[in-house]
Amino acid sequence: MIRIDIGLGARGYPVLIETGLLDRAGEHLAPLARGGRLVVVTDEAVATAQLGRLEAALPDVRIEPIVVAPGEKAKSWAVLEQVCDRLLALGIERRDHIVALGGGVVGDLAGFAAAILKRGCRFVQVPTTLLAQVDSSVGGKTGINTRAGKNLVGAFHQPELVLIDPSTLDTLPAREVRAGYAEVVKYGLIDDPAFFAWCEANGPALLAGGRDAREQAIAHSVAAKARVVAADEREETGTRALLNLGHTFGHALEAEAGYDGRLLHGEAVACGTALAFRFSEQQGLCEREDAARVGFHLARAGLPTTLEEAGIDAAGERLVGHMLHDKKREGGRLPFLLARGIGETFLARDVDLADVSAFLEGERG
Repeated sequence: MIRIDIGLGARGYPVLIETGLLDRAGEHLAPLARGGRLVVVTDEAVATAQLGRLEAALPDVRIEPIVVAPGEKAKSWAVLEQVCDRLLALGIERRDHIVALGGGVVGDLAGFAAAILKRGCRFVQVPTTLLAQVDSSVGGKTGINTRAGKNLVGAFHQPELVLIDPSTLDTLPAREVRAGYAEVVKYGLIDDPAFFAWCEANGPALLAGGRDAREQAIAHSVAAKARVVAADEREETGTRALLNLGHTFGHALEAEAGYDGRLLHGEAVACGTALAFRFSEQQGLCEREDAARVGFHLARAGLPTTLEEAGIDAAGERLVGHMLHDKKREGGRLPFLLARGIGETFLARDVDLADVSAFLEGERG
């Protein structure tokens, strides 16, 4: 078993990674079951594929499932209200543990419910998608989407434990695994060119279901995120903002697509990452060879790297309009994650949005 500790002092917690861990989850979750029960928030697809494994691992614990519809639209005021009402009907107390069993949507939704219910309940992340395992389950970001944009309502609320079982990826559609892979590649592009080279060599094995490749990628990604979160838990110094590579462009694409499943979050991040590198190239920051190498690798993984491939045909000005709701906006300006090369991402605070609009308009061609 691989153990990675998130170093946040009293708010720190372990991340445990092992194939088959879900089938042995009782060792870690049974002690948390107050009154012999655990409340598990999940979605319909994960309930079908994985909830039975968790129940079998906890034969002496009563599982109280709260099942929501799958997909990004579950991160809404309406579904949050339903989850909170159900938790209150179950008599949830602050010392109880809410278990988030699912992908990033379930983790964000359940974590936010835990953050606000009775001013803070405990929760555990059991991520079942690659995207959640390498990114969203670690670091304490929780929240929902609104009409104005993605993740604009939320809270920092750290879990007490994260259990990662790569075998849950075996039941995912290939498209979901590819979408999660975009967040793996991100860690190499931020500040670790050697890991990007590892992805180039081992990405095909990971996507094909290779156990060793998946465990290595997950462990490396979690360790990288742990270092960043420990240095900048609440995104106050700019260090943690580096994890948003591809997300400013990507969130605009998601908003334009409408969160209806046509464009998955990881697909939007992949396209956003390719756009960020091409924009950096256009601005004279990044060599064309590096931007092309990034786009080629993401495309080889079956991910969209152009607006056309992402199914987006909006004007550049319209996409920039979506960006104006970005959480990183400060003093009326929007910082962008740009790159001087592979492994050389930086936060640029002086980007002219007119340049971004013109760049995106050119990308439509």
